[in-house]
Amino acid sequence: MPKLKTHRSGAKRYKVTASGKILRRKAGIGHLLQHKDGSRKRKIFKMCEISGTHFKLISKELPYKKYSR
Repeated sequence: MPKLKTHRSGAKRYKVTASGKILRRKAGIGHLLQHKDGSRKRKIFKMCEISGTHFKLISKELPYKKYSR
């Protein structure tokens, strides 16, 4: 069997934890931050876990996710 290639944009967007969870950035921090209040911005800047419906799709992009940190 040939080696599988990692989807490079997926490797840059997602982080895999030691327990195997996949983390992503939240949307809405690119621009237009002056009218958003501080508590909202603090929530947006944190990483969050992907939903269960997307886990199988993103796992296909990261075939060697066990080794990526």
